[in-house]
Amino acid sequence: MFARLREDIGVVFERDPAARTFFEVLTTYPGVHAILLHRLNHALWGLGLKWLARLSSMVARWLTGIEIHPGAQIGRRVFIDHGMGVVIGETAEIGDDCTLYHGVTLGGTSWQKGKRHPTLESGVIVGAGAKILGPITLGNGAKVGSNAVVVKDVPAGATAVGIPARILDGAREKARTEQAEKMGFSAYAISADMNDPMVKAIHGLVDHSAATDQRLEWIVAELKRLGGGAEEPSKPGDGFDPDYLNKIVD
Repeated sequence: MFARLREDIGVVFERDPAARTFFEVLTTYPGVHAILLHRLNHALWGLGLKWLARLSSMVARWLTGIEIHPGAQIGRRVFIDHGMGVVIGETAEIGDDCTLYHGVTLGGTSWQKGKRHPTLESGVIVGAGAKILGPITLGNGAKVGSNAVVVKDVPAGATAVGIPARILDGAREKARTEQAEKMGFSAYAISADMNDPMVKAIHGLVDHSAATDQRLEWIVAELKRLGGGAEEPSKPGDGFDPDYLNKIVD
């Protein structure tokens, strides 16, 4: 029991830079309290003391602001950061090393009995306010953006954002980020799925700039292959050399 407690507190230091001391985490982190109380409630549920488990889980909700059904299965080193408003349903399953932020819901979409809540495999991170609904599976290391509504499976290592959630194209997002950095622009917290004309226009400009760079690189490479002897400017933006086109022609 004490080994599990040390694990639970250890992950707080790994994932929350605000954590300072063991005693502070033990006494002031509702996410830690909710996990500890859930272990007790889940054990009562397994013993068939279902009413007592539900009563105890209700007390835990009053104390922590986190509602975890005693039937939910939660793995090791799960961290609930801040935690207020988190709801975890009866048939939800959370694997080891997952992280949930405040306002997360692992809910159901059916009134039928049986498996109706999500399964989170190991290492999943769920952003604040996200809703994961139905008997779906989030693969190992998957990430869910803040306020996303996920109703379909998310592959391992993928990132889901938006309402309804869509899987980001990792290669395209990486290329877009690199191009934005080359332009001296940071698109932090801006998603292509945002329904905002300005955001869409910015992403369109970044994508157009990247495509233009690729075309220019291809043209220069072809000229060199054909023996054109083109010389590239040392830096983009150094100024236009009026003799540059003549060098290419020659």
